[in-house]
Amino acid sequence: MLRLALPSKGELEAPALAFLKACGIGVNRPNSRQYTAEIPGLPGTTVLFQRAADVAAKVAEGSVDLGITGLDTVRETLHFGSRVDVLIEDLDFGGCDLVVAVPETWIDVSSMADMVEVAEEMRAQGMELRVATKYNRLVRRFFLEKGLNFFSLVASTGAIEVAPTMGFADVIADLTSSGTTLRENGLKTLSDGTILNSQACLLGNLDALRRDPEALATTKAILERMEACLRARDYFTVTANIRGESAEAVGMFVMNEPDVAGMQGPTVSKVYSRHEDGLEWYATTVVVRKDKLLPAIAHLRGVGGSGVTVSSPTYVFGAGSEAYQRLLGMLDQAPVA
Repeated sequence: MLRLALPSKGELEAPALAFLKACGIGVNRPNSRQYTAEIPGLPGTTVLFQRAADVAAKVAEGSVDLGITGLDTVRETLHFGSRVDVLIEDLDFGGCDLVVAVPETWIDVSSMADMVEVAEEMRAQGMELRVATKYNRLVRRFFLEKGLNFFSLVASTGAIEVAPTMGFADVIADLTSSGTTLRENGLKTLSDGTILNSQACLLGNLDALRRDPEALATTKAILERMEACLRARDYFTVTANIRGESAEAVGMFVMNEPDVAGMQGPTVSKVYSRHEDGLEWYATTVVVRKDKLLPAIAHLRGVGGSGVTVSSPTYVFGAGSEAYQRLLGMLDQAPVA
């Protein structure tokens, strides 16, 4: 049996469930008050709903095998060692940044170098720069890397943005997605003050997966689906009807522009047209990156294409799962607990 922990509330709950559904491994949770559920597409898999802040700890202690939570929580709370690691770092939802923000009235402070000067001046006056944050480990390491040595961290469990206004901290380090809340509270970010770019990630307990071959096999299926779903978001499938002397001739026309000729090349098949007017018609399909869509359409039109249709693939599978191969490498390198 594989145990998967998901966020039980907050900003990650609904996107996590929607993402798994898009991957074809939707969660069956009849009652939103229940803290357990199942995945019909993966028999033997149990889903446990936990606070997002607790998911990483549950994976680390072995209560669950896999978990989805924010990368910020993982980097702050876990010292990976050999037991736990991130299997997919970016699940394409829950994006935010952990940033340093100072009062807008600090006109001359726009970078971490400026912050270093402020901290040194305060130190000379017998004071210490106070930083309100929930991310003590990440903030401390970042500040020391930037040469900021004189500061104290102020624990805060409420709305950190009001700390400078209320006077119990001078600056803050907190998550932001748009910056609106910071601006509304009279704060600004520093030009080089981004501590971490965060988003939802998938992590796993390496010891548990090594011990249970069935759980490892189910994890492979999950990684395959997630990777293929994420990869598909970067592509379009484009089909056009093109006239030509043969399928080979049409294929060569399309291949003249390699950047928009598909992942491996075009697929060309005969169209049985109602009109007999000389050259045959062929349906030509290419899979192209989204940023190549308009050039691909222009190229297909340029070789006589018409009736162009565009669709989004649900999955794009590669020759194998890169995430699963990385996992196997982790299992080989990590010592047995």
